[in-house]
Amino acid sequence: MSFNLHTHTTRCNHASGTDEEYVLQAIQNGYDTIGFSDHAPHIFPQGHKSGFRIPCDMAQDYADSIRALKEKYRGIIDIKLGFELEYYPDLFNKEIEYLKTFEYDYLILGQHFTDNEYEDYAKYSGNKTNSVAVLDKYISQAILGAKSGYFSYIAHPDLINFVGDNDVYIKKMTHFVGRLKEIGIPLEFNFLGFTKGRNYPNDDFWKIVSETGNDVIIGLDAHSPDV
Repeated sequence: MSFNLHTHTTRCNHASGTDEEYVLQAIQNGYDTIGFSDHAPHIFPQGHKSGFRIPCDMAQDYADSIRALKEKYRGIIDIKLGFELEYYPDLFNKEIEYLKTFEYDYLILGQHFTDNEYEDYAKYSGNKTNSVAVLDKYISQAILGAKSGYFSYIAHPDLINFVGDNDVYIKKMTHFVGRLKEIGIPLEFNFLGFTKGRNYPNDDFWKIVSETGNDVIIGLDAHSPDV
């Protein structure tokens, strides 16, 4: 593996290290490419402020920093500017136009919430749930995001923490994985979840992926330079 496209910065409030420290570590590890994909700044209604993504007033600094490093290390390592973003149907088109102003290189779909993240009914995908309705909503939103054509791949596609009937999970995820293969979008095996013993990567999910034959990418989901 000679590249990583899933890298966060301190601007998201849950990562450490400077942008350049990530680059230097990637060079030391023999990487050809490092992509920064911090949680995208988002203009929310109702004055909602997210605690896990780049604040809008820091977004230009993020873009400028990554571009400066790209020039500084040109010829040594390829550095790309990206964002990790959810698909929130009611907000998506406006959000994409906003992000285009930063001239990003790529977007990663990371569906951390169903519906959105600011309404009372919104659900964090990593919380345990036995609700088939929540599972269905996660799948439908991720499929719509994949179909939009804006995303290069799906981060931790098995983030949804369904603890209900496993036969239901396998049936639903077989449909999900099949649709994503039809769309032609790669799926990420998330290294952070693997090393931290989280509910993802999910063994049943990845067995389905193996049998279906989807394209797969490994994402470090780096939150520190020494991940």
